[in-house]
Amino acid sequence: MARRLCSGNRMVAEGALAAGCRFFAGYPITPASEIYEVMIRELPARGGMALSAPDEISSLCYCVGASLRGLKAMTATSGPGWALMIETLQYALMTETPVVIAVVQRLGPSTGGATQGAQGDVWLAEFATSGGYTIPVFSPSTAAECHDLTVHAFNWSERLRTPVVLLSDKEVGMTTEVVDDVLAPPSVVERAGFSGGRPFLTYGFTQPEEVPAFAAVGGEVKVAVTGSAHDQQGRLRKNAPEVIEVLRHLERKIEAHAETMALVRPDLDPGAPHLVISYGITARAARQAVAALRREGVRVSLLQPQTLFPIPRRALDGALAGVRTVFVAEENLTGQYRAVLAPRFGGKRVVGINKIGALIAPGEIIQAVHTAEA
Repeated sequence: MARRLCSGNRMVAEGALAAGCRFFAGYPITPASEIYEVMIRELPARGGMALSAPDEISSLCYCVGASLRGLKAMTATSGPGWALMIETLQYALMTETPVVIAVVQRLGPSTGGATQGAQGDVWLAEFATSGGYTIPVFSPSTAAECHDLTVHAFNWSERLRTPVVLLSDKEVGMTTEVVDDVLAPPSVVERAGFSGGRPFLTYGFTQPEEVPAFAAVGGEVKVAVTGSAHDQQGRLRKNAPEVIEVLRHLERKIEAHAETMALVRPDLDPGAPHLVISYGITARAARQAVAALRREGVRVSLLQPQTLFPIPRRALDGALAGVRTVFVAEENLTGQYRAVLAPRFGGKRVVGINKIGALIAPGEIIQAVHTAEA
């Protein structure tokens, strides 16, 4: 099989193209700029539209507008740009507008270290909405995963009519590594369109977990879109029972598909007393550390969540069975994902392996396990 050298950012762009992305708007920002560069260059050649926006706010607004016209849309940014996009993210959530946002993390806060990696935007990506609604978040650790999880992000965005975040990081995005030249054709999902036969409701559903059929703004039926509280028809309302049901539905449609959406890479040793959990670039160090520990005779399991949110509860609970000590390795100051997972750990001993400003090395994970055993 032919192989080539490719960066994670390049593979995000290729994944978007394979998923059927037809609109991209972005503003250059390190370390996400290569996604912007590839999409600006290659999307028009495939019949799509790519715009260089004047700022990050406009970028996501353009994408939401294109999606409301029926196009699969994506933008790419890093922490400072993501902070500017959050108002529009909430608009997309409230209006049930599919859109994919690739966030390539760098050291923060504020403009931070533009060329330094980090995994410090987990909370910023997931807990960015008023009301605490679940935003699906997927986290790749390799260039190949960047491609596959981008397709996955588009599929769930379209299927559930929701914004979705692909949460990469500087090292995964900008590292060039070997990938297969011909990847397996992805299974691509299209949003369910309104087919007539009944009155159209922009946000119509019978059961809270149902996803409303989509009709494009400016098409054959009237589409009412508002970011304010609304009924199923899209009419502005306040505390009417139907409005509250629409708000509950925004979360329920995600909850109902959480287990189907869950992707993990497990490497489990049933009965092992130790479990290492890691994601993104740090999962690569964790994988090496676990292999080295096993060669030493230490029994240890590994769980790499690729779906960070919704939390892959079934896979997590299965990996925790019989475990005494849980190690969560992530490149941030306080253990952001560890804090989110903590309620599921029960009375198990939990060890955080954290660092900022540099990658976590396999040896640091090995040392943490040895220290816990001592």
